[in-house]
Amino acid sequence: MLPVTISRRQLLAALPLAAQSRKRPNILWLSFEDSSPMLGCYGDPHAITPHADALAREGVRFTRAYSVAGVCAPSRSGIITGMYPTTLGSMHMRSNVKLADGIRCFPEYLRDAGYYCTNNAKTDYNFPVPTGCWNENGAKAHWRNRAEGQPFFAVFNQEVTHESRYPRRGAVHDADVKRLTPAQRQDPQKLTTLPPFYPDTPETRRDWANVYECLTAMDYWLQDRLKEISDAGLENDTIVFFWGDHGVGLPRSKRWLYESGTRVPLIVRVPARFRAGGQAAPNSVNPSLVSLIDLGPTVLNLCGLPVPANMQGQPFLGAGVKPREYIYGIRDRMDERYDMVRSVRDARYRYLRNYESTRPYYQHMATPESGATMREIRRLQAKGELPLAVARFAGSTKPVEELYDVDADPWEINNLAADPHHRKTLERLRAAHQKWVFETRDLGLIPESELAEEEARLGTRQAIFRDPAWLRDLYAAATGPKPERFQNSPRPALRYWAARRAEPVPEQLLADPSAAVRIAAARRLGQVDILAKELASPAQYARLMAVNALDEMGEAARPALPALRTALKDPENNYVIRVATHAVNALTK
Repeated sequence: MLPVTISRRQLLAALPLAAQSRKRPNILWLSFEDSSPMLGCYGDPHAITPHADALAREGVRFTRAYSVAGVCAPSRSGIITGMYPTTLGSMHMRSNVKLADGIRCFPEYLRDAGYYCTNNAKTDYNFPVPTGCWNENGAKAHWRNRAEGQPFFAVFNQEVTHESRYPRRGAVHDADVKRLTPAQRQDPQKLTTLPPFYPDTPETRRDWANVYECLTAMDYWLQDRLKEISDAGLENDTIVFFWGDHGVGLPRSKRWLYESGTRVPLIVRVPARFRAGGQAAPNSVNPSLVSLIDLGPTVLNLCGLPVPANMQGQPFLGAGVKPREYIYGIRDRMDERYDMVRSVRDARYRYLRNYESTRPYYQHMATPESGATMREIRRLQAKGELPLAVARFAGSTKPVEELYDVDADPWEINNLAADPHHRKTLERLRAAHQKWVFETRDLGLIPESELAEEEARLGTRQAIFRDPAWLRDLYAAATGPKPERFQNSPRPALRYWAARRAEPVPEQLLADPSAAVRIAAARRLGQVDILAKELASPAQYARLMAVNALDEMGEAARPALPALRTALKDPENNYVIRVATHAVNALTK
């Protein structure tokens, strides 16, 4: 998949005459953080979201819309480019990758066509914001600042629904929801929608009530943004997109690839003269599968602009729409912890492949652990009192594969991967996943420290898989039989998987030239001295891998305590400090 650059002249030539006039649609994007479809228009009995509900009555509500990742930065890197983060190499949280020439953020194409593009104010793309992306980018960015008659693409983002808001109590939470009337406040004891994978305690119920109250606060913000359009007399000229960036910001939801972590609200209001056929009629419901990487291509399509060939998303509104068969999801390093999960979702089933099944679901991460719900899970786990549905996700390992019938099991509790009655479905979705890995050139199987080195050598991460055989070998090393056959490969990532999977572990890899390979071998062989030495590596992601390995070892890592204390002052990577803090606290409590 080669980058394609489209010139302004080509863009304008592709526009019909009507689209080149001042009657081109304005586009208003209203995004909000960490929110599953817990809105009244989606049938939630506790939601108080009158303005979102009214918008749904005026437009189309999508019932199967999904983020590509369960966390913001990877998700947003896919949204702004129309490409999978695993193709870009932006799948790890708070990475900072380089884009190859020809890969552009889609607002750049709009600007080339004469649009005034503003972003207020979140970017969080996992790569530096290109200088050509926005006319305005910041807290004062607004479509009002455009030239008279100029069409606009304007983004506004609301953070009151972010996971950091849910643990708040008292006056701090009251400030977040100050516009709510007393009747709009929630009684935690009356909520009937608490997921079965949360312990039913007063604290988790308070978190759940805060989610609903923050959504109502967001709904007031929606009212304000829509009123600005109405007051300016632009309702009939403006297409409105209203969407969440991933699922609700609570454990086993945010950062995960289940419905709770990736299914999002998506409502689009399209004035009659911009509708294609019968699309987006008022008060309509669309059950088609939609990925958030489809947002950019859809905007371009509605504006009459060609969708660049390197975009992997596809339009879901406008001319030439084709239905999706599958939605794909990715989970890689979440904050300070490494993991790798891939998912495939069709209209009914969800398949997950856990590439690092020896890691627990709930690795300790500083951000979620500070929340009340996660604290309750840990409290009851220590007492051995977790309900069964919660305990499954507090175990020390994960199954290699998971399969859920989402229609019959919407909370995805009952794993059907071993059920012979669902074997054909499992095999079909497994094959769809494997095909996607190769077609999109998934970079996730390369350890992050090696990704960084390859980027430095080649210029971008997107250049790594120029040789298709390289990815086939990598997939075989990570999933196939006899991984030891790769222990002498010239490619460090292949040796890494030999160190991770071969039986017995090739001891020669303890002295490998690659830090990632040395760390993987040392972790399996319990070589604490080697891991402690790697904490002084000049490569930040090697240090992060090493500190994670030591933390996983628990008491066995005690000889590395002096090195772990030194890592508490890591000069470059705060995630190293987080893991070192957890390890030191565990060894000294």
